[in-house]
Amino acid sequence: MRNVAGRVEGKVALVTGAASGLGRATAIRLAEEGAKVVVTDWEDKGGNETVELIKNADHEASYMHHDVSSEAEWQAVIAHAEKTYGQLDILVNNAAVIIAKSIKDTSLKDWQWQNSIALDGVFLGVKYGCEAMERSGGGSIINISSIAGIVGLDKSAAYCAAKGGVRLLTKAAAAEFAQLKNNIRVNSVHPGVIRTPGVESTIRKYGGTSKENKVRARFEAMSPLGELGEPTDIANGVLYLASDESKYMHGAELVIDAGYSSIR
Repeated sequence: MRNVAGRVEGKVALVTGAASGLGRATAIRLAEEGAKVVVTDWEDKGGNETVELIKNADHEASYMHHDVSSEAEWQAVIAHAEKTYGQLDILVNNAAVIIAKSIKDTSLKDWQWQNSIALDGVFLGVKYGCEAMERSGGGSIINISSIAGIVGLDKSAAYCAAKGGVRLLTKAAAAEFAQLKNNIRVNSVHPGVIRTPGVESTIRKYGGTSKENKVRARFEAMSPLGELGEPTDIANGVLYLASDESKYMHGAELVIDAGYSSIR
């Protein structure tokens, strides 16, 4: 057990897309610093594993199946957080998917599916999350965007559009909440290339071939510091925005990309 208060001690957090990667690292990091965490995902096995990792470290967490494109499921997970823990103080809108296709090869169905999760899901989280936070006196919403929400990337038009939408949705929400004086801060995080299971599987897909080296080199070229980031690099940034240490940050972009977007 902790002997000293953590940076988000006594707070209740909800992290979407927390079955693996950035979401799992974020959920664990918030729990380590004292938050009770609601883990959500549509990958039930991974989501429950995240909860077990948190509980095995003597922290509190629970899991709910969650399709972030579903308004009804958003209402259900918010109700679960309030019923189980009494409030909601931190919301991390992390869940997303990526379609890596050229514009010519991207169907309207592809485009709509990409946006239903990576953008509509964030909108629903902000909408219902802020209502819960108003009931508990305020909070912090962290929307996970991407460097693809700042700069254009080849064969990623749908993803760039969704993540750019997350960036400006965040700023619009920040302006609105400031007018409402509802004590809710909202900021976006923009990761660069991070060593997530998705990135690793993309590299391993070409294992033992010259293409594997090219794919790995392409990813590494997107890191001016020379190496890929780790999920904890993003989780630490989210922790800062979730904590009272960032009380003067609102509508801001926290870019964690080894400098890629600044020299692009």
